[in-house]
Amino acid sequence: MSDSNGPLNLGKPDQRARKQPVVAGPGRSLLPWFLIVAMVFMMVHMIWSRRETYEEIPYFNNTADVDFVEMVEAGRIRKVEIIKEVSGIQYIRGEILPVESDPVSRAVKFKTYVSEADSALQRFLIEQGVEFMVPPQNPYVWSLLMQVLPVVLIFAFLYFLFMRQVRAAGSGAMSFGKSRARLLNREENRVTFANVAGIDEAKDEVQEIIEFLKDPKRFQKLGGRIPKGVLLMGPPGTGKTLLAKAIAGEAEVPFFSISGSDFVEMFVGVGASRVRDMFEQGKKSAPCLIFIDEIDAVGRSRFTGIGGGHDEREQTLNALLVEMDGFETQEGVIIIAATNRPDVLDQALLRPGRFDRQIMIDLPTIDGREAILKMHARAICLAPDADLKRLARGTPGFSGADLENLLNEAALLSARHNKEAVDMMELEEARDKVRWGRERRSRVLDEREKRVTAYHETGHAIVMCTVVESEPLHKITIIPRGVAYLGATMQLPTKDRHIEGRQKLLGILAGLMGGRVSEELVLGEITTGAASDLKEATRLARMMVCNWGMSETMGPQTFGENQELMFLGREVSRAQDFSEETARKIDAEVSRLLREAYDYARNILIEKRDKLETITSLLLEKETLDGRDVEDLLREGRVLTPEERLAREPAVPPPVVPPALDPVPEPA
Repeated sequence: MSDSNGPLNLGKPDQRARKQPVVAGPGRSLLPWFLIVAMVFMMVHMIWSRRETYEEIPYFNNTADVDFVEMVEAGRIRKVEIIKEVSGIQYIRGEILPVESDPVSRAVKFKTYVSEADSALQRFLIEQGVEFMVPPQNPYVWSLLMQVLPVVLIFAFLYFLFMRQVRAAGSGAMSFGKSRARLLNREENRVTFANVAGIDEAKDEVQEIIEFLKDPKRFQKLGGRIPKGVLLMGPPGTGKTLLAKAIAGEAEVPFFSISGSDFVEMFVGVGASRVRDMFEQGKKSAPCLIFIDEIDAVGRSRFTGIGGGHDEREQTLNALLVEMDGFETQEGVIIIAATNRPDVLDQALLRPGRFDRQIMIDLPTIDGREAILKMHARAICLAPDADLKRLARGTPGFSGADLENLLNEAALLSARHNKEAVDMMELEEARDKVRWGRERRSRVLDEREKRVTAYHETGHAIVMCTVVESEPLHKITIIPRGVAYLGATMQLPTKDRHIEGRQKLLGILAGLMGGRVSEELVLGEITTGAASDLKEATRLARMMVCNWGMSETMGPQTFGENQELMFLGREVSRAQDFSEETARKIDAEVSRLLREAYDYARNILIEKRDKLETITSLLLEKETLDGRDVEDLLREGRVLTPEERLAREPAVPPPVVPPALDPVPEPA
């Protein structure tokens, strides 16, 4: 690592930054407890082993039944010990033997105190034939040990108990300003670019940063500099954090990871201190990568005059802005951040010099969904009929996380059915479960409700198959799912569409009206089952008029401001950019589009009334119909066999090769 004035060595990372801190294991934290318990046990054992019960008797007393002199003279004492304590007090201890003629008599350990163990006492014991010994004593050491050791043990226990808590509190309360960024270990991080699919453009852009870190001279020779920050944006579940993990697995430089919420605490100034400490760690390990997940927790737009300020978040954001591009900024610390709310980030954070590169990770396309399914299907045993391409067509709007969940649900369903492999039936059932919810067969519909639902879904299906530029029908069902769905009509788009024409949108409006029209046409009344259809149709018609300029009456013009982000605190009220008369015209035009779509669907169902009855009867019988069966009933009046369908499909014509153009003669 070079200093701030010298050239930055980006080719060889600091090896010291790769060393992982040694983390104390659980055994090490329990070791003091084991030592204390062992010492206490040994002390108690020592005390109890030395503690014996002695009956105190007088040395000499004429009135007493038992005294020391009498027992010695009676020959009932054969051996004694003369003990001298620290305080100068002396005592004799030994054992009084039982009386031989008395079977009830027993031996008794005694102790008697004497003022001084002089030579007269010893002569008396010798004359009586009593063995005596004066054991060598170290009373000072023993007394000190007996008096001090319990106190030391108690204080050691209290020190370990309370000081441990103090240190633990110090690591939190006394070190609030320390960064919580964690250095990732490449040996533990097994995620690489091979585990990322469906976001090839984003992989290429971050791959360029990794190649810059590996070989900076290749880019610097043309005057280029490494980006200081990369912002990964996209809806939830599209793989932003997964891509960051892959970067950590591919990069040959230290990689720190932290969450945006780790900066904000209850104390003001802690977040800013953590930001500075995080960059200090990064500078010591430069060149390095720092990943901030969910940066919108700390990078939201600063106070704009609504809802009160948040000094802690603003100070943290200001510290982050200064560290990324300020007076003392050093090269080599690259910030990678992820968020699914880029609209709430402060504009100063998004400018070049801070987040130079903003990578949009959108929902995967049909090819991307197929690649994601294939990648996650490596760990799943698939049956030969499992068509992942067809499954990718039927999952528009699914994120990578949704697709992974879909395959997991399919595997669980297959295991529940005791199958050895996951077939297409479980895959489609899992897809419907993820999108609309689980089948609720416990929700029992009476015959009338089931009949109304069947006519409703059949009306959708017939209109969708008849309108211009319609997507292929996948299936219709009257099995309740989730909370709000009593039935469903599903289509499979042949490809991802990014723009839609007016004719296609009018057909979608008519398809949404098909259910309500079928109810009114057959049953003579309308129900609440079309609530979600009417809501979606109204939204689509208003966008056609106000956003896309698809109204002949209103012309190619947009109306109104987008108010979806009003809760962010930027502006609450905006001036209406059109008059009340224009608002009435917009409402009238939206109503006209909806009524025309309703009439269009009505004309289709009146013309195909017999097909409506036939398909509805079959749907009531089977509860679920394949889209190809519905198309066969509409075209042929019956369900074709697979061989008939194959024969009916037109042969694919060979590609037309344009004739070669004659070369343009050069001017003379």
